[in-house]
Order: sequence, then C-alpha cells, then structure tokens
Amino acid sequence: MFLLLLFVLLIQFFTYWIFEPLSSFLEYVLEIRTFPIIALIGLICLFSVKNIEQN
Repeated sequence: MFLLLLFVLLIQFFTYWIFEPLSSFLEYVLEIRTFPIIALIGLICLFSVKNIEQN
C-alpha cells in the first residue's frame, strides 16, 4: 500500500513538474488581452450565415 502511495505521489510530482510551465505559458498567452479577439472570431464563425446554409 505504501509503495502504491509513493508511486502515485511520484506521478503527481512529475506531472506537475512537466506541465506547470506549459500551463503557466498558456495562461499568460490567453490572458484577457487576447480574449476579445478569440471571442470575436468564435462569434463570426458561429453566426456566419454562409456556413449554416452550405451545410
């Protein structure tokens, strides 16, 4: 049981160590500054009449 717990803790530590810089970078890139641009592109694609009529 102790070995299993140690194994799980090691997996969690290495997962944090590998993905924390990536998530921190993505959080910086996708900050509030870029949200209006992403939202505008999403709304244009969502409400584009041409896309709906072609399908």
